[in-house]
Amino acid sequence: MTDSEGLARLRHIGWRDDALPDDPRRLARVVAQHRAGYEVHDGTAAFNAQPAGQFLKRGLDPALRPAVGDFVLLSHASHPVIEAVLSRRSTLTRAAAGERYERQVIAANIDYVLVLTGLDGDFNPSRIERYLTLVEGSGARPVVLLSKADTGVDVEAAVSSLRARLPAEAEVHAINGKDPATVGLLAPYLGPGMSAVLVGSSGAGKSTLTNTLLGEEKMATGAVRDHDSRGRHTTTHRALLSLPTGGCLIDTPGMRELKLTGEENLDLFADIEALAAQCRFADCGHGKEPGCAIQAALASGELSPQRWRNFLKLHEEREEQAATMEARLRRKAGPKPGGKPRRGGWSHDDD
Repeated sequence: MTDSEGLARLRHIGWRDDALPDDPRRLARVVAQHRAGYEVHDGTAAFNAQPAGQFLKRGLDPALRPAVGDFVLLSHASHPVIEAVLSRRSTLTRAAAGERYERQVIAANIDYVLVLTGLDGDFNPSRIERYLTLVEGSGARPVVLLSKADTGVDVEAAVSSLRARLPAEAEVHAINGKDPATVGLLAPYLGPGMSAVLVGSSGAGKSTLTNTLLGEEKMATGAVRDHDSRGRHTTTHRALLSLPTGGCLIDTPGMRELKLTGEENLDLFADIEALAAQCRFADCGHGKEPGCAIQAALASGELSPQRWRNFLKLHEEREEQAATMEARLRRKAGPKPGGKPRRGGWSHDDD
C-alpha cells in the first residue's frame, strides 16, 4: 500500500497530517476503551488491542494512558499491543470524580467540543459556562447546541439569555436532534478529517443526535424524568464513530460531575476580570468597598448576579484544585524511603 493510499484510509478516522509517522509499527486510533482493553481502528477495520506494560504502572498519571481519540502505534503481533501514544493536538480533560486528585481525559485530538443541553428542564446556563471553562486550553473550539427546540419552549428567549452570558464569538445553535436538517447545520464541524466530541447531561439527547448524524438507529435512546428532564445513561462508554459527512464523532456518557482541573484560565470571564481591574483599591473584596467596579456593574445591570456567582464558584474551585494538584506534585517529588540526602534534594539507589 502506498503512502497516499494509507493517508486516504486514515482520513476516515481523523488523521490530519500530510505524512505518515516514520515508524514501522502499525498506526491506529483508539475508538473505545473497556475494562478488558481498547478497541482501535486502522482506517479499514476495528479490532482489540492491549496496552503495553508501561501504561499499567501503578501511580501513572491517567492522562498519560491511551484515551479515546488518541493515535497510537501498535506491535505487529497477532494480539496487537499499544506501544506508544502519538502527541495530542488537543486534549479535553476534567478532574476525575472522588476525593483523590486525578486528571481524566475525555477525548483527544478533537477539533470541536459539541456541548449539548436540552431546552427543557436540563437548560442551565451556569453549567454551560462550566463546560466552556473546561474546554478552554484544550486546543478545541466549543459549540453550544440547544436541543429539543421542537418541544414548544421559547427558543428565542433561551438563546438570548444564554448569549448575554457568553462571549460574542461563542457559537450557539438551537436544534431538533431528530431533524435530518441538523446534519447540514453541523456539517461545518464534522467534515472530512474533522473530529468532535459530544458532551452533555444524560437525557439531553446525545444518542438521538448521534443517530441522526449517522443516518441510522445505532445508539440506544431512552426517556427522561419529568421533574428534571434527566435520563439514564444509554451511552455507557466513550466511543468514536465515523460519520457519513467524513468526520468523526466521539459520543460520551452523560457526565454528572464536571470538576475543574485547576489549570483553567477562566478566559470566559475576561470581562469580569477587566471590571475588577477598575476597582479603586487593588485589594478590593468586591463587597461594600467604595469605588468597587464589580458592585457598580451589578447595580447597573451590566453584570448579572447569576454570572457573578458562577464566576466566584468556578474561581474558588479552580484555586482549590490548583492547590490540590500542587500538593500532589510535591508529594510525588518528595523524599522516598531509603533515599540518600544530597544538596538540592534527594537521590535514590534505584534511580
